[in-house]
Amino acid sequence: MIPAGALVTIHLASPSEKFWGVLESLEPVGVTFRGLSLDAFEDWIHEVARGEPGGVGLATMFVPLFRIERIFLDEQVGGVESYRQRFERRVGAPVERFLGLARGDDEVPS
Repeated sequence: MIPAGALVTIHLASPSEKFWGVLESLEPVGVTFRGLSLDAFEDWIHEVARGEPGGVGLATMFVPLFRIERIFLDEQVGGVESYRQRFERRVGAPVERFLGLARGDDEVPS
């Protein structure tokens, strides 16, 4: 089971869409998560890295279970880095700071 608070990619059907973000809850009726479309992920990284005011951001969404095809934990697979690693390599800071999540001793901005 993937725990609440984990970074995930979610693949949806009808229409086909892919999202990355933080899993808020996984229930028998569906999934609640805070994320953005994978189509917008690179634009979001560029904005954060440049310190630009956000035009791209994360939204909290509920998706009914019948639309869920797959949920993957955002983790490195072999030589392919995770989305978290890609963000941190390009921005130079933990992604949790920009998601409002605590990680280790990092201070989370208010």
